[in-house]
Amino acid sequence: MRHTYPRLTSLEAVEAHLKERFDDTFLRLGDLPDPSSFKDMDRAVDRIAQAIETGERIVLVGDYDVDGVSATAIMRRFFREIDVALEWIIPNRFRDGYGLSTTLFPKISHADLVITVDNGIAAVEAADLCREAGIDLIITDHHIVPEIPPTAYAIVNQKQPECTFPYSEICGAQIAWYLCAALNRRLGQKVKMKELLELAAPAIIADIMPLQHINRAMVRQGLKILERSESPFIVAWRERTGKTTLRAEDIAFGLAPLINSAGRMEDASVACDYLCAGTLPEARRLLEQLEGFNERRKGMEEMIFQEALEGIDPEAPILLAVGEVWHEGVLGIVAARLARRFERPAIVLTRTAEGYKGSGRSFGTCHLFDLVQTQREYLEKFGGHAAAIGLSLRTEALEPFGTALREEAVRRCVSEDFRDPEILGEIDFGLLDWELYRLLERFEPYGEGNPRPKFITRHVRIEGLRRLGSDGQHLKMQLREGERILEGIQFRSSELPAVGEKTDLLFTLNENRFNGRSTLQLLIEKIGKN
Repeated sequence: MRHTYPRLTSLEAVEAHLKERFDDTFLRLGDLPDPSSFKDMDRAVDRIAQAIETGERIVLVGDYDVDGVSATAIMRRFFREIDVALEWIIPNRFRDGYGLSTTLFPKISHADLVITVDNGIAAVEAADLCREAGIDLIITDHHIVPEIPPTAYAIVNQKQPECTFPYSEICGAQIAWYLCAALNRRLGQKVKMKELLELAAPAIIADIMPLQHINRAMVRQGLKILERSESPFIVAWRERTGKTTLRAEDIAFGLAPLINSAGRMEDASVACDYLCAGTLPEARRLLEQLEGFNERRKGMEEMIFQEALEGIDPEAPILLAVGEVWHEGVLGIVAARLARRFERPAIVLTRTAEGYKGSGRSFGTCHLFDLVQTQREYLEKFGGHAAAIGLSLRTEALEPFGTALREEAVRRCVSEDFRDPEILGEIDFGLLDWELYRLLERFEPYGEGNPRPKFITRHVRIEGLRRLGSDGQHLKMQLREGERILEGIQFRSSELPAVGEKTDLLFTLNENRFNGRSTLQLLIEKIGKN
């Protein structure tokens, strides 16, 4: 709270600042661009239709994160609806590595047609193996296209220079959804594509796509579908969580980590089977398995996070944490936690037989892919986008890579005037009411590119406080200004202000539902005088 932020003195001022986030009107599903606006989409669809009509062997190659698993599930469920055989494989993070690779090729070499979702745009060698074996390859991917892309029958990727699709920041599951929509039309089928948005929406959220333009439209509709869907996977999850209404945060912090945990800890095929479960008992069984994976993930993540804290320079322009035996499945999560804690990009690496590999997450406006790309000479493998990357390098390259990267980060990513883009402004305590809360609801869903608004309120009196949680790690407060009293809560609080003290608060506004009663509550991020 060390910077000056706008003063929000009315609801109209809040609304005006929220509207500034959007460069277009709020799109509806009817406004979505036509699938044919993707380069090679029609060519890809014609080839898949031919394979279906002639009974060729089609193999789908997915990825082990939420986006890749969801994209695979969209394809599986579409092909199931049209009663066409589709073999599928999601590479195992530990045995196969990432995406379409030379390591994976023996498992797909029997195919006549290979389709990738959420991967493949950097698979030059594996694409050559497909061509030599007489296998037609269709790549659908959303990651940055290398200077020399793979040779394939068709490449559907909105980041290709010749592509006319109007939005560049979409995820792999959206492209898979578009591919199925185009196939639906080409084959004269009547699959309800709208219903498959229940799989695309979690991917958009989890893959940190900006919740604007078509992403916003697809997520809004997808959340509505998830609330009423009878698909066994979401019925089982709603049963377990008791949720009847869903927000993007419910997916980001609830469903998505479960789906991710399978690929991080063991094998993503479990998560894909869960999303495609045909019966409720099957979905419940697989959900229980995912919950087990997720509990293991949490323990592993916390251990590595604490070890990483001890080994980083918190003042460096980009954080670089290196371990010897860290579980590679949780490195991206640890990088994200470090980035949030220290408000700067972070990369977390662990030793492998060949050197080091790991993941990075950005913070603020730093374009992490462009930053790390400047040190490509040190890297063996590299891919990703502005907010998240994956990389590997040899042992001898680690030190010069770190030195050069920090120097480049100073030039590209360090700003003395950095402001948290999630803070909308300073607001009077008296404006924190249900009318403001309903206004904020109109701008849902919140997430990347449209963060849930944080507010600063100054000189609030702490009327009462108490510790919560098994070890007292949470702090609950009664907050007063004049005659107005609101409740606030801070999770994992390390601060303990005094009763009667006046302090500044950084918070989001939340509806707290308990025993059938709703109250307004401040979810407090920081406490401190300024």
